[in-house]
Amino acid sequence: MSRDSHDISRRQISENALKVLYRLHKSGFKAYLVGGGVRDILLGLEPKDFDVVTNATPDEIKKLFRNCRLVGRRFRLAHIVFGRDVIEVATFRGHHGENSDTISKSNAEGRLLRDNVYGEIDEDAERRDFTVNALYYDISDFSIRSYGGGIEDLQARKIKLIGDPETRYREDPVRMLRAVRFATKLSMVIDPISAAPIKSLAPLLADIPAARMYEEVLKLFFAGKAQANYQMMQDFDLFGPLFPQIQGVIADLPKGHAAKMLNAVMRSTDDRVNQDKPVTPAFFYAAILWYPLKQRADDIALESGLQLYDAHVAAMGDVMEEQCRTISIPRRFSTPAKDIWQLQLRFERSQGSRAFKLLEHPKFRAAYDLLLLRGEVEGGSVAKQAAWWKSFVEADETQRGDIAKGSGKTSSNRNRNTAQRKRKRKPAVKTDSAAE
Repeated sequence: MSRDSHDISRRQISENALKVLYRLHKSGFKAYLVGGGVRDILLGLEPKDFDVVTNATPDEIKKLFRNCRLVGRRFRLAHIVFGRDVIEVATFRGHHGENSDTISKSNAEGRLLRDNVYGEIDEDAERRDFTVNALYYDISDFSIRSYGGGIEDLQARKIKLIGDPETRYREDPVRMLRAVRFATKLSMVIDPISAAPIKSLAPLLADIPAARMYEEVLKLFFAGKAQANYQMMQDFDLFGPLFPQIQGVIADLPKGHAAKMLNAVMRSTDDRVNQDKPVTPAFFYAAILWYPLKQRADDIALESGLQLYDAHVAAMGDVMEEQCRTISIPRRFSTPAKDIWQLQLRFERSQGSRAFKLLEHPKFRAAYDLLLLRGEVEGGSVAKQAAWWKSFVEADETQRGDIAKGSGKTSSNRNRNTAQRKRKRKPAVKTDSAAE
């Protein structure tokens, strides 16, 4: 498509991406803006990332840019760093031939472990995942190259895989998650042929490195489409391989508490993202793993005879460790998640004068938000507990004191009076024999 046949303007491309494109072009290399940046501009969206592809090798790119660092083992990439802005530059990928294991390698399931095979733009397009991402903006003449019917699929609102779907999913199972994410993000549908093998191949996600899966989860659930992605992942059996503990309790727990919590968390996360409020993985994981934690704590208490509080503390490490097998959760998020869990156990004990001290805890607000969700999901005594804390949190200082005193009378005094009644004994009735 020549310059006068499309609507992309250089004003829509980031200044740093243009710097990279121009320097590569002036140094004698081919340079294209590729993928999501081109796609989103054509759809009238504001791109979040601008990726560049070139026929320059990673080492040649590094020589051109002092602010360049090379990353990646599976496929070498160049990151050109402009402060917080990073422009990713890839070399044209080629087809696999009789290459050394140091260049390309796949495992028994067909997943690519190493992929440093370089080629030309036509080969690179065939190696891309979806047709709507096989779009290239040429900085030399401002034209667009579309491969595999990318422009047509963009207009038809269709997510279509390039090549044989099963082969491409086996090469990189994360493409199944990307298909879901693009479908919800772009309000498109997954092509039936591309969708057909997903359910049967979903278990392959269990073999993806946990560190990589952490990044994918951020893209799925922290971009304003959490609920839609969750529903589609369940439809394609993609949620279980990422969160096996949660999937295990969804059917087991009575009244569907785990499923209700998942929907509530996804909805709440979307609301916060769409209102430009902060979201944190610590709260997200604490909330969605709450019922697996409860089940594990109950099992530990039953098996070991520990008090429920101690069983919960013991279960925290087990549940988080098990989750980290599939999704590597950094300690800066896993530790606060455990704090949020522990505070759930203190809410019931802290109504009254202790509430003021609990209010000062650094993770109180996140724990309080989880309590409100639990009240919404479970009702009953948890809902009453959540309502008490809601009235306490929203009251002013004077009102808080009255609420705390009232709670003290209805809880600690009641317990004290009960204990006193138990200690009281009926007065002895004197009989003749007793008098003697």
